[in-house]
Amino acid sequence: MNWKKSIGLAAALFIGSLHIHAQDNLINALKNNVSDNSKEGFKFTEVINLRNTSIKDQGSSGTCWSYSGNSFLESEMIRIGKEPVEISSIFTARNTYIEKAKNFVRLHGRQAQGDGGQLHDVLTIFRKYGAVPQDVYTGLQAGQTRNNFSEMSPILQSITESVAKNKKPSSTWIKAFTAAMDAYLGEVPENFQYKGKTYTPRTFADEVVGINPDDYVGISSFEEHAYYKPFVLLIPDNWSFESFYNVKINDLTDIIDNALQNGYTVAWATDVSEKSFSWKNGVAYVPEKPIEQMTKEELDNMFNGPKSEPQITATQRQQAFDNYTTTDDHGMHIVGLVKDQNGKEYYIVKNSWGESNDYKGYMYATKEFVRYKTISLLLHKDGLNKTMRSQLGI
Repeated sequence: MNWKKSIGLAAALFIGSLHIHAQDNLINALKNNVSDNSKEGFKFTEVINLRNTSIKDQGSSGTCWSYSGNSFLESEMIRIGKEPVEISSIFTARNTYIEKAKNFVRLHGRQAQGDGGQLHDVLTIFRKYGAVPQDVYTGLQAGQTRNNFSEMSPILQSITESVAKNKKPSSTWIKAFTAAMDAYLGEVPENFQYKGKTYTPRTFADEVVGINPDDYVGISSFEEHAYYKPFVLLIPDNWSFESFYNVKINDLTDIIDNALQNGYTVAWATDVSEKSFSWKNGVAYVPEKPIEQMTKEELDNMFNGPKSEPQITATQRQQAFDNYTTTDDHGMHIVGLVKDQNGKEYYIVKNSWGESNDYKGYMYATKEFVRYKTISLLLHKDGLNKTMRSQLGI
């Protein structure tokens, strides 16, 4: 999400509210993208289905990156032989907001704000703050069942906007910022009980979750950057200016395939604003014909069964990113592979919008869609084959 410098508190509150409602509006739009006979038109055969934890609902909060990133860590626990724990996504998001606010002030207010983040933020917070179980820190007020940041987020933004305008920011503004989050989300406990033992967020992360954040790599693909070298991904939500390894377009799906075949799931940041991405129908693909050129009958039948797809080039992918056709909308978790009745392969994708679609919280994305619309991937470095690790210098 792009943010312009606000003028006064009213503008800050207005802009903040836009960010909060953006993903709600996107989800509602996708729910309306429905074909009544979609599920009956597809016959999926499971090829790979790696273990993962329960479907979550991020509620009215733009924290998909935290939910998908932590779902990914939970599957990593399973992979290394640990009993998975439901990790608090709100703990991760809360501490990301603190780090993002610091950057915003240090950059004199010239950076994106809001709920957005990137998959690697989960590792950044894990490294610095640790982790806690979901039932220890839910961020829910009494009577709430779903997170709703529509009031909190613009207030947080108004604080940082005000501080950034001050020529000499005080050393105490962060206390006001965290106090506002305490009021809405609750205070983070210094220690807590888990299975009869007392932990801090740090000891829980190290002893119970037990992953090494340095073992994970971010991957993307853009024609304008040197291949197999790191580059800084220029999107507003990459507030920490993290580097990603740049690979060729077909490497994206080759990397996912190799990872899945060897027991590694993959966290996936992508564009879901396309009309060929249907949450309700649980399918994402690349249509052969542009949407605006389709007849009403073609539009009505977009999801009634498998469709042929064009082959996307690296140039098309780059152009879609540069002209904002591809947008950084959403983070999800790739956990497996299926084939349709024609033999085409789709990835099994775990979402964080509850179980409201035809596949109870999961969906199926074609490889062509992934090659075209991926923003980035996050996976364990051992999920890469030897050739790719050598090319990347890992």
